[in-house]
Amino acid sequence: MGGHRVTDGWNWRQPGASGTPAGQSATGHPPAGGPATSQDSGGAASPWWSDALADPWRDPLAPAAVVLPVAPVAGSEPEPVVDPDAAGRPKLQQLLLISLVTALLAGALGGALGYAFAIRGGAGGTVLGAVPGAAPTLAQRPPESLAGVAERVLPSVVTVRVAGLGGTSEGSGFIASADGHVITNDHVVAGGTGKASVIFNDGSSAAATVVGQDAESDIAVIKVSRTGLRPVEFGDSDALAVGDPVLAMGSPLSLANTVTAGIVSALDRTMHAGEPGGPTRYYAAIQTDAAVNHGNSGGPLVDAAGRVIGVNSTIKSLVAEGQEAGNIGLAFAIPINQAKRITQDIIGTGKARRTVIGAQVGGPGSNTNGAGVRLATVEASGPAAGAGLRAGDVILKLNGRPMTEPTDLIALVRKYAPGSVVTVEYRRGSTRQNASVTLAADAK
Repeated sequence: MGGHRVTDGWNWRQPGASGTPAGQSATGHPPAGGPATSQDSGGAASPWWSDALADPWRDPLAPAAVVLPVAPVAGSEPEPVVDPDAAGRPKLQQLLLISLVTALLAGALGGALGYAFAIRGGAGGTVLGAVPGAAPTLAQRPPESLAGVAERVLPSVVTVRVAGLGGTSEGSGFIASADGHVITNDHVVAGGTGKASVIFNDGSSAAATVVGQDAESDIAVIKVSRTGLRPVEFGDSDALAVGDPVLAMGSPLSLANTVTAGIVSALDRTMHAGEPGGPTRYYAAIQTDAAVNHGNSGGPLVDAAGRVIGVNSTIKSLVAEGQEAGNIGLAFAIPINQAKRITQDIIGTGKARRTVIGAQVGGPGSNTNGAGVRLATVEASGPAAGAGLRAGDVILKLNGRPMTEPTDLIALVRKYAPGSVVTVEYRRGSTRQNASVTLAADAK
């Protein structure tokens, strides 16, 4: 084409040049005289370009040269360049995080496997029990449950120990004030030296002194010097009804922090008790079937809201005289309204006031065959005389409560505070009459 010849991809001819390049024979090999130059001997231009020897695309038949690298001179190496996209070595925080995650995953896996093996009993073992269901309402122990009430009241219940000539007397009590006053029974501290010790719910103990006591009501007050005490919450014993649920707390038979449950079995149950040769105790008691034993004396009887409504005091038993009595479901507590009033009297004055009606019962001719209580004498300036009652009148009811025994009138009158007005239904001859009597405190 156009007088030019094209070879197999190697166009080694230059336009206007001869068929054989200078410095190379027609055979294609360079002459023996050395490498080709840019000009021949005649000064004619060479058909090769000036850098032909360095051109990698020159004649493939040209000899190759082996170039050995020169050893680098110290200090002449270029500074290494770090690729910013290359992954670097992990930092200490990353290593710790990886180790922590690995440990947690391994622990979770191990726990799951252990649980699975435990449930399966190893290799095909027997699985005991059914799949647990949701806890019932009572097991969740809400504050109004019996367990919730016990948890709230027990820190205020104490064990009382009193040393006396006949040994150590032990009973129960409960914290009545934040400054350390404790209510218990008179028969717990009676015969002691005036010193006592109190053991708290957490097992700690403290010395106590007797502030005062009232034998006829069976109430005593002792005091400890300790801060951070939690007093009980008082309820209203006059608002109780038969069948109300109750808890009795204390240390029966030296078993501290014992809780038993029951109901109010009866109200205004006349109690008159006492040791031979000692004072006779009268009170209109709360009867309960909650288990009460020796050592429960002085402990609280609480309602379903955790409020103290009575002081556990005595029990009935079928054992013979001199034998150890046990619970048969007949326990009696002093109403808290009466116990609280007496406690305030003892703290304030050192002794308790006794409520009286101003009349005497019993004696000859007092038998009424259970149909009321006959007044033997009436004090001229007393409450009964002020209401128009006279000796020989038969008291049938006091505030609606029937009278059958002389002790009924004494116990029920002492239930009320001095100054209380009560309604008395009485019989004079064959007629029934009513009177309002304002009770008073005795002069002792």
